[in-house]
Amino acid sequence: MTPKERMLTAMRNGIPDRVPAAPDMSNMIPCKLTGKPFWDIYLYQDPPLWIAFIEAVKHFGVDGWLCGTVPIEFDYQIEERRSLPQWKEAIVARTDERIYTRYHCSENGKERWTDWCTVYYVADPPTACVPLDKVGLSHEPPERWEDVEPRTTWPGKSAFEKAKELMGEHGVVGPAVGLPGLGLAPESVYEYYDSPDVVIERCEKQREAIVRQTKAILELKPDFLLIGSSGHMINNPEPIFRRLSLPTLKDITALCKAAGVPSQVHCCGPEYDLVRIAAEETDLTSINPLEMPPMGDCDLARVKREFGSKISLMGNLHTTDVMLRGSPEDVRRASKAAIEAAAEGGGFILSTGDQCPRDTPEENIFAMVEAAEKYGRY
Repeated sequence: MTPKERMLTAMRNGIPDRVPAAPDMSNMIPCKLTGKPFWDIYLYQDPPLWIAFIEAVKHFGVDGWLCGTVPIEFDYQIEERRSLPQWKEAIVARTDERIYTRYHCSENGKERWTDWCTVYYVADPPTACVPLDKVGLSHEPPERWEDVEPRTTWPGKSAFEKAKELMGEHGVVGPAVGLPGLGLAPESVYEYYDSPDVVIERCEKQREAIVRQTKAILELKPDFLLIGSSGHMINNPEPIFRRLSLPTLKDITALCKAAGVPSQVHCCGPEYDLVRIAAEETDLTSINPLEMPPMGDCDLARVKREFGSKISLMGNLHTTDVMLRGSPEDVRRASKAAIEAAAEGGGFILSTGDQCPRDTPEENIFAMVEAAEKYGRY
C-alpha cells in the first residue's frame, strides 16, 4: 500500500498492510527543517507551513497526515468578508529575536488598531492575542508601521489543490472545521452560567456556519475532514458538551458518512468521554491523540477494548518523555507497546499524544517509522 492508502484504510477502521506511522509534527519540526526563521513561515508564508510539512513527511518517510493548516476560502466566504472591516496585519516593532504585529483597519477616515498583538519568534511558533502591556507596547496607534506582505499567496481553493498535488501518495490531506462550545478562557465559563441563552444562541449560529462550511469542503472531495479544537473537553465536560457541541458533531459526521469521507476528531487533553460519546452516538470515523495521564485521561488498551470495534484510534506516544527526551530505543519500545495495545483487528494509527516538540531528535521520528514497519504487520 502507499502511505495514502494505508492511512485511509486505518482511518476507516480497516486493516492496512501495516500500522501507519504518523507522528503529530505539524508545526515546529517542519519549520525547523526549513532552516529559516520561524517568522518566515508563519508571518511571510515563505514557505507556508503546509508546504514545509509535506517536505517533512518526505524527509522522514512517515505516513503523511496534513490536517487543518491548508487555508481554504469559498466564494460565499469571500463575499461575506467584503462587507466586513478589512483588517491588515502590520509590524509595529521588532528585535533580533521577535517581531510584533497588530491589526488595523480604516473606519470613517481613521485607523483603528487592535489592543493586543501577535508575537513572532525566530525559533518558536507565534503567540497571538498578547496584551500590549505585557510586551511593553503602547496602546496608542503607532506612528510608524509596516504592513505585512506575504511572499506567497494562495487564494480561494488553490492551496488545497496544491497540497493534494504535492502530497500525492505520501499521505492524506484534510481540511478542518471547529466545534461550538466554551473557550479555554475562564470568562467563557462565567458567561455560560450567567447568560446561558446567549451562549446557546451563539453556538447554534456557529453550528449553522460549520455545517455550511462542511458541505462546501465535502464538495472538494478531501481525503478526510478534521473536526475539533485543542483541549475542547477541558471547559466542555460531558453535560456542556452535549448541549453545545454534540449536535454539531452529529451533523458533521453524518454529512461525511453520506459523502464517503472519513471524519476525524482532534482533541488533546482529557478525551475519554469524547471517545465514548463519539463512538456510541455519532458517525465519527477516527479520533486522536488519546493522550495518556497526566496530560490526558486515555489508556490506549482500554479505549481499544471498549470502542475499537466502532472507531479508528490514533495515538499516543508521550511527546516529552519519549519523543523529546527518550532514545531511539525508547521510541521503538513505546511504539511496540502501543501497537500491541491497539493494533489488533486494524483501525490503529501509530502517532503521538499531540505535538512533537521542536527539538525532538530526528532519529526518534525515524525510530517510530522503523517500529511500525517491524512490529505493525498483520
